[in-house]
Amino acid sequence: MAKSLYEGYGDETPKKFVREKFGDTNVYAQNAKSLLTKATGFIAAYDFTLNPYRGCQYGCSYCYAAAFSPNTKMRQDWGKWVIFKENAVKVLEKELESWYNKHPHQPPKIYMSSVTDPYQPLESKHQLTRSLLEVMLEYRPTLVIQTRSPIITRDIDYLQRFQHLRINMSIPTGSEAVRRDFEPRSPSIKARLNAIVKIKQGIDSFKGFIPKFSITITPLLPTLTTDEDAFIQKLAIADRVVIQDFHPNNHRSLVAGTRQEAENIKQRYSWWYDSEQLSYQRFKQKLLSQLPGVEIKEGKDGFGYE
Repeated sequence: MAKSLYEGYGDETPKKFVREKFGDTNVYAQNAKSLLTKATGFIAAYDFTLNPYRGCQYGCSYCYAAAFSPNTKMRQDWGKWVIFKENAVKVLEKELESWYNKHPHQPPKIYMSSVTDPYQPLESKHQLTRSLLEVMLEYRPTLVIQTRSPIITRDIDYLQRFQHLRINMSIPTGSEAVRRDFEPRSPSIKARLNAIVKIKQGIDSFKGFIPKFSITITPLLPTLTTDEDAFIQKLAIADRVVIQDFHPNNHRSLVAGTRQEAENIKQRYSWWYDSEQLSYQRFKQKLLSQLPGVEIKEGKDGFGYE
């Protein structure tokens, strides 16, 4: 295991101490060297990714981002720790100013966030994401926000001021029982769908810009047969639906992959995963046939702004 500098993770004297407890989450604070990271892979169409936090309280069983934890023990404890980037606002101001000095007529394309949820519960207290939105408003980027949290509705006053904004709401399943198995710490499906409705209804098109909306069913989890048709009908609220398989399982650190925890849970849904590709294709065809007015995209192709 890599040497740990975080209180509670390792036997050595820590250099990063727990700043506070938020529920059962250890919250650490540290300064970031940068906020904007060159975008690659699935989101290579963007200039940068922006992650206000490191770690995520939702701790979803399948989350590939756990691979980027500071050490092996923290990877195993995914969801129970968060690192708050204390100087984020000042760093972002500096980096965006630098971008515009070099590209005065080219607003950056930013994806927020790739390895955390910018609206995890801690955001309700610290409002770090809100502060970063305020900074970005001055620089007019093309912005995509990836979240599974209804906390985003708090920021309608800022969201409506972005001319080029897409909100990706993550809803991997249409069944609450499945959600509770794979991501028990996350908001309900109903709360996420209601958040999209609230944003749409809360923006006056004469006074602000209505964002684009994607529902990202990534990874595609099973939806019980009894819930499937009703769930698909509710997806019509978005202009795009994105589906994607699980990441390949990978136990190495710093390599994105599906965690063993999710692989174990998948065994409870053999009726779906014994014929996973068939299940995937069947669900995709139902989306195409029942949502004629919605763009259906797969994998990397679905994560662009346009």
